[in-house]
Amino acid sequence: MSNKIPLQAWSCFRNQPVTVLEGGLINGTWSVGEPPVGVIQSQSPIFSPEVNRDIAVITAHLEAKGVLTPKLILPDSGDLWHVDSVGGCWRALSWLPGTTHHKLTNANLAFEAGGVVARWHAALADLEHRFHFSRPGAHDTVAHMQFMKDALESAPGHRLAVPVEELASKILDAWESWSGRLDGPEILAHGDLKISNLRFNENDEAIALLDLDTMAYLSLDIELGDAFRSWCNPAAEDTEETAFDMPLFEASCRGYLASNPLGLEERLALPGGIERICLELSSRFAADAINECYFGWNPDVAPGRGEHSLLRAKGQFRLAQSVRAQRAKMERVLA
Repeated sequence: MSNKIPLQAWSCFRNQPVTVLEGGLINGTWSVGEPPVGVIQSQSPIFSPEVNRDIAVITAHLEAKGVLTPKLILPDSGDLWHVDSVGGCWRALSWLPGTTHHKLTNANLAFEAGGVVARWHAALADLEHRFHFSRPGAHDTVAHMQFMKDALESAPGHRLAVPVEELASKILDAWESWSGRLDGPEILAHGDLKISNLRFNENDEAIALLDLDTMAYLSLDIELGDAFRSWCNPAAEDTEETAFDMPLFEASCRGYLASNPLGLEERLALPGGIERICLELSSRFAADAINECYFGWNPDVAPGRGEHSLLRAKGQFRLAQSVRAQRAKMERVLA
């Protein structure tokens, strides 16, 4: 694919080597240069190019507050993004040296993750921003459950219909018995705090948040629910053998609360938010096991796109079960 990357649109990138960056489920991403001087991304059509206007405003605010952040590198046209000859949207971002983890392996990393997110939230607390692009219903869990049911009804002969139906039944039963809040006070949130969207330096200090397409106003239990379900699952996403790790949760909470203390109501809303996001994501993966059109696929992990999504769906459902089983412990940590 590298010969299709429009490096010529950025003078600073011309004749530079590119290297694919693994781990993204949506956008195609490459580092540019050796050593890297930037990142170039092929934006998925699920994101309007206008999202880059939001990124420009919010990263400028973060930078003014002294928070390290990737920033857009403008193409020679002076626009925030580049449209290629077939209508594809491309953008470039500054390179942040460091390491990206795809799972947390110790409490120190978890503490650091909580701290960098807390500082990011605090830096944006005084920014009132009207988004140029947003994804209505991104965390409408009820709608996601219905979408999963619709996917199954639309493709009864799909090769994975039987195992997806079996899993979907369990997901729906768990959602019916879930307890928590559906709506809470909203903050300017990142929207996708999986651990691979955090950058760490050579001393294992968390320094920045990456992949800003999903920024939105969300309640904190949704924002941190997604974070904790990623950070506290040492097995990561490409396996059924998931479990929620309490020591990682405790360290993450300590890191967050040290930099951004929360009231009791906000703290106690977090466990329900974690389980909710696990179930929501499980339903989304299950739907895409049938639709096979949204999430990325790694042929080293599964023989097909649907099989990969089904594997992830099973893993997130098992994680939801683990969260529910430890909810009382989590509430004691947060009380």
